[in-house]
Amino acid sequence: MISLIANIGTLAVFKYYNFFIDNIHTGFLFFGKPLSLPLLKMALPIGLSFHTFQAMSYTIEVYRKKQAAERNFVVYALYVMFYPQLVAGPIERPQNVLPQLKEFRPYNWDNVKEGMARMLWGFFKKVVIADRLAMVVERTYGHTHESSSLALFTGAVFYSFQIYCDFSGYSDIAIGAAKVMNIRLMENFNMPYLSRSISEFWSRWHISLSSWFRDYLYIPLGGNRKGEWRRKLNVFIVFLLSGLWHGANWTFVAWGLLHGLLVIILTRKGKQQPDSKANLATAARIVVNFLLVTFLWIFFRSENIGAAWVYIKEIFAFRGGSNYVGVNRAELIFSVLVIAIMMYREKFLPVHFISKNSLFYLFTFCMVLICYFFGVFAENQFIYFQF
Repeated sequence: MISLIANIGTLAVFKYYNFFIDNIHTGFLFFGKPLSLPLLKMALPIGLSFHTFQAMSYTIEVYRKKQAAERNFVVYALYVMFYPQLVAGPIERPQNVLPQLKEFRPYNWDNVKEGMARMLWGFFKKVVIADRLAMVVERTYGHTHESSSLALFTGAVFYSFQIYCDFSGYSDIAIGAAKVMNIRLMENFNMPYLSRSISEFWSRWHISLSSWFRDYLYIPLGGNRKGEWRRKLNVFIVFLLSGLWHGANWTFVAWGLLHGLLVIILTRKGKQQPDSKANLATAARIVVNFLLVTFLWIFFRSENIGAAWVYIKEIFAFRGGSNYVGVNRAELIFSVLVIAIMMYREKFLPVHFISKNSLFYLFTFCMVLICYFFGVFAENQFIYFQF
């Protein structure tokens, strides 16, 4: 209990103290009674939300007797602060990582090749795709009233792929770096934009966080074992806290709550089984779900709730014009092309291991050249570094 209080307390002070104080000030001011409480001027420690949740995983698993307490502080500290996944996950369970840190792991050239290939793929997704799409996204979100409805819709779609390539690209780099050192980390993404429902999306997106909330919050709250209304309440609580976990801003809260509401409304009883015969219907569900997720990302990306509503309203204003705010058509076509290449490769060629050394060297050489010549190096940090 002391460990959980310490971890949650640290997260609350650094990440949410000023947020709650600002809202308290606003509430008192609304009723005509100004209140002045001190704000804290503190820098948010990098990766605080991730390594805090990882430390809590260890405490909970030990309490549940699913993991033996680690007596070697150095090994425990290495588990919590393992640098490849320290700042943006995946959030690992102690059962997966701790045993690997305690055993001798000899040099393995195959793991080095697989890890380096995975890292190069992550760099490609970050600098060639995500940071290129960021040019369109930043201009459309920064010039909402000046952009056509088509441009705004394009910016929203591009942000969906920007945040995916940015975040999953980091996960690829982290998993690859760990693999080079003979450490296996869990997968954090599984083609989320091919999901047919919001609930399926969350089983494929940021898997380590989704499973964390499922195992340590949703199930302890009762899960779906205490009736339908209790299940809906539990889902609502999980997504509220998931949104708040992402940042101390009402945009994240709204984003989380809207996801929760869609899961509650759209999820049917029983597990949905794949229907191989209904290819057209399946494709339609994937497209509709992607569009729902894309419009919810607008809240995640916007500075405030008002800006998100304006962005959505301007999309449906169907204002004409071809104003892409400084991004030429060739750049747009190339952006769509690299997105298609990425989607095809992850769907049909997901394996990163290259057995032949000659092919590995050729792959490495080509990927380095592609990242160098087609990458966008505008000092864009990874999006999830802020969490």
